[in-house]
Amino acid sequence: MSIDTGYRLADNSRQLRRLFDERVRCLGLTGPQARLLLSLARNPLENQVFYAERLEIEPITLTRIVDRLEEAGWVERQSDPADRRARILHLTDKSRGIVTRLRGIVEALSDEMLDGFDAAERQAFALMLERLAANLIAARQPEVAHG
Repeated sequence: MSIDTGYRLADNSRQLRRLFDERVRCLGLTGPQARLLLSLARNPLENQVFYAERLEIEPITLTRIVDRLEEAGWVERQSDPADRRARILHLTDKSRGIVTRLRGIVEALSDEMLDGFDAAERQAFALMLERLAANLIAARQPEVAHG
């Protein structure tokens, strides 16, 4: 992969994140709050450390986000039976509607991003992204094993 390709991937990711953040504001959410709600829906019953790593934010930052979402009644914390110091995050019944709306925003952004791609191109692109993700995970394995 050339430096230009890597830059384009990073830049497109940044632009997509910015657009997502703009779109979720109409729901009264920040981008990180919306990403946490979507992550909770996709990966339920994990502790706060899991979500902080997933969202690439510091645990204290996640705690502040969760505090606000809990005050709004969209998430709740429960004790982790495996680790009494940890908290498991749950979506509330109130948050189900907002998660549905967030998924709609994600689908619309995906359609806009892939405008002009036919079905075969979309499928090929999805497969390429999966392979790229697998390659990046494999590239990190030595780092994980050695520290």
